[in-house]
Amino acid sequence: MKNLHVRALVEGAIMVALAQVLGYIKFYSMPYGGSVTLAMVPIILYCVRWGLGRGLLASLVFGLLQLVLDGAYAYTWQSMILDYLAAYALLGFAGLFHGKSWGVFAGSVVGILLRFVCLTLSGVFVWAEYMPDTFLGLQMTSPWVYSPLYNGVYMGLNLVLTLVVFAILCKPMKRFFLGQDLVK
Repeated sequence: MKNLHVRALVEGAIMVALAQVLGYIKFYSMPYGGSVTLAMVPIILYCVRWGLGRGLLASLVFGLLQLVLDGAYAYTWQSMILDYLAAYALLGFAGLFHGKSWGVFAGSVVGILLRFVCLTLSGVFVWAEYMPDTFLGLQMTSPWVYSPLYNGVYMGLNLVLTLVVFAILCKPMKRFFLGQDLVK
């Protein structure tokens, strides 16, 4: 059992490091923060492999790294909590689907949706004063409209990208996704 705990810790560290590196490869960047990357793939995979508790911890550590290393858009303590610590920690809820054959897909949807909700709330309560007059050709009059639109653009693309990667890897890595490779 001790070896299993060590393996979980080491695998978590590797997945967080891989996520950090993948976060630097941006397919698209939004003007006021947020980008389309593969960074959530290893985090969600870890969460689904090891479950909710370890997944929440790994996700929180990744959020802390994002804040420290990439925190250019965190100007207030509210932004630090909502945009980084809470938003990334919520990815850990993908761990609710631990051991399920479809876990990486449901976990991706739940984790990314929860992160989107947190980012939207941050946009409403922290970033509303920076709301432009127009976005995507639409007149912006309320942060309750602007924030979900802004965050939905890149988070929706992140979700699609994550699901596509898991769909490609699902068959060859099914035992790994389910944690069946672990010696208990």
